[in-house]
Amino acid sequence: MTSSELWTRATADRYDAEESDMSSAAVLGPTLAFLAELAGNGRALEFAIGTGRVGVPLRERGVPVVGIELSEHMAAVLRRKVDESTLPVTIGDMATTVVPGEFTLVYLVYNTISNLLTQDEQVECFRNAARHLEPGGRFVIELGVPPLRFLPPGQFAVPFDVSEQHLGFDTFDLVEQILVSHHFTRDGDNGHYRRGNSRHRYAWPAELDLMARIAGLELERRVADWDGAPFAQDSAKHISVWRKPT
Repeated sequence: MTSSELWTRATADRYDAEESDMSSAAVLGPTLAFLAELAGNGRALEFAIGTGRVGVPLRERGVPVVGIELSEHMAAVLRRKVDESTLPVTIGDMATTVVPGEFTLVYLVYNTISNLLTQDEQVECFRNAARHLEPGGRFVIELGVPPLRFLPPGQFAVPFDVSEQHLGFDTFDLVEQILVSHHFTRDGDNGHYRRGNSRHRYAWPAELDLMARIAGLELERRVADWDGAPFAQDSAKHISVWRKPT
């Protein structure tokens, strides 16, 4: 069961270079500290581990990490960084794929739950997280808050990046809760731009809380960033932690 769009080899090969800012110490430091504290002395499972931006350095901090990844091409890039015995990865979707054992932490970062394009499959993702958690374990999601407050009447697009190398904007289907991220990325210095887009199902924090309740999880904490800033009305994203009851 998956509605996610599959990452191609070309996209996987350039992913780390295009997302280099997200791999900086300023971004990864607080992320890894947050996740390592929740993992404690147990194991962590990353849904949609991708090229290992988070999973590889978290493993280097001493947290045993296991990954699930839909795209074989993304997993192949990760495998260039670390071997299978050090960080096992199972190819499959994050809604139904099951790996052996229990975990103190299951996490899903960088808006990736929105890759599941139906509410049913997002609910199944929560159920899959609960299935893997030991009692008292946590499920963590990092997800942007839908920027619909920026949409005046009659407008359906919101820019999120306007820079020399990249133009990005989201368009919204308010009925289906689908946004499409449009990207115009400059290739080299020849003035040419490469166009790409990806579809996502956006969800509000309250909707995720209901999904968690369906899966038997309880909201423990919600903050605005990995540093733990309070979540407020103007927060652009949230880090939410749900706990499996003991």
